[in-house]
Parts: sequence; C-alpha cells; structure tokens
Amino acid sequence: MKKFGLLLIIAFLSLQGYSQEKNFIDQPYLETTAVVDTLVVPDLIYLSILITEKDTRGRTSVEELEKRMHTKLIGLEIDTKKQLTLSDVTSNFKKYFLKGKEVLKNKAYTLLVYDAETAGKVIVGLESIEISNVYLNKTEYSKLEQLKIELKQKAVLKAKTQAETMLKPLNQNIVKALYISDLNSNITHALQGSVAGIQVRGYGYYKAEEYNPIDIEFEKIKIESTVTIKFGIE
Repeated sequence: MKKFGLLLIIAFLSLQGYSQEKNFIDQPYLETTAVVDTLVVPDLIYLSILITEKDTRGRTSVEELEKRMHTKLIGLEIDTKKQLTLSDVTSNFKKYFLKGKEVLKNKAYTLLVYDAETAGKVIVGLESIEISNVYLNKTEYSKLEQLKIELKQKAVLKAKTQAETMLKPLNQNIVKALYISDLNSNITHALQGSVAGIQVRGYGYYKAEEYNPIDIEFEKIKIESTVTIKFGIE
C-alpha cells in the first residue's frame, strides 16, 4: 500500500511538471540572450617574494635580508602588518646532513599592494637590497561582487530592449518574463602568471637610484555577464 501511494505521488508530480511545461510551450514567447561586459583596473595585486641565502653575495643570512626587506617596505609606506604575510619557510637540511654543507634557508612571503606603481617600486626597491625573486602571483578587483550584480541588471535591460526591437516590425509587444537564465559571470584576467625581476607592464629596467615610476596600470580585468530571457508576447 505504501509503495502504491509513493508511485501515485511520483506520477502526480510528473504530470504536474508536464502540464506546466506544456502550458509554457503553448504560450507565444520570444527568447533573447544579452551579454554585457566591462573592463576594470585590478586594485588587489599579490606579489610573491622569496628570500634565499644562496642568491646573495657572501651568502647574507635570511634574517638580515628579512630586516632589509622590512625597512625597505616601511620606507615605501607599506603597512607590513596588514599587507605582508609569511607563506613558507624551508631549510636544505638534507644537503646539510649528507654533505656537511652550511644550511641554506628560504622564506617566502606574499605582499598585497593596491596599484601597479607601488608594485613597481617594491620590485625595484627589493632588487636594490639583493632580493630579486619577486613574482606576480595574481590580480583581483575588490568590488567584484557588486560589479557582477550591476552587470546582470544591465544585461536584463539589454535583453528587454532587444526583444522590444525585434517585435516592433511585427506590431507586437512583450508582456512579462516567463523564464530567466542567469549564466555564470565570466572573469578574464588579462594579466596572469609571474614576472621576473621588474618585468611589470609599463616598467623598464633601471638602477634603483635612477628609477622614476611612470603613471601606468596593469592590464585590465574583463568581467562579463550573460542572461537568457523568454518573454511572453501579445
């Protein structure tokens, strides 16, 4: 009896779904897809900094390089407590024990800056104190979620305009949206990967004392939103 009741419920739900689909198909409608995109300048720039003893003349200790880095960043008006985090610490103990060599230590940091000019100053500044392993980790836009909502709204309005334009020669009008499909927003980072030395876009190689930052920016991030809407027509 319980199995029969369950089968009856399933049959009812299937019939109801079919009925709703049939009612939808039976209505005259127009389907249109709209795409809206924009370009934004990244304002969250993550740099990876690797401090290693083997890269320096006379093998300067990691601790000394760390002090130099901290002083240099403070001089560039960077809040190291908020913007600098330790990513990893390693030591070549295997080489030390097997070959009797001096232990080589490494420390990896992640530094957050907010514009390309500061990123360039950091790279050149660290180069001047024998820290040359600086890489671009990633770029982001801080107001991404708010921007995606705004683009979705614009895409809906664009879809409505498209539908009205297509119906105008037919002397017909849209009545209401019967179905809306909000496809995932597409985010394209125009600048990804790593940079060696000071290969930041817009900067050339200069000695630290000759470096004059110019007004440049990272390549922009493309944000795209797509919606598909079925409008009832009359």
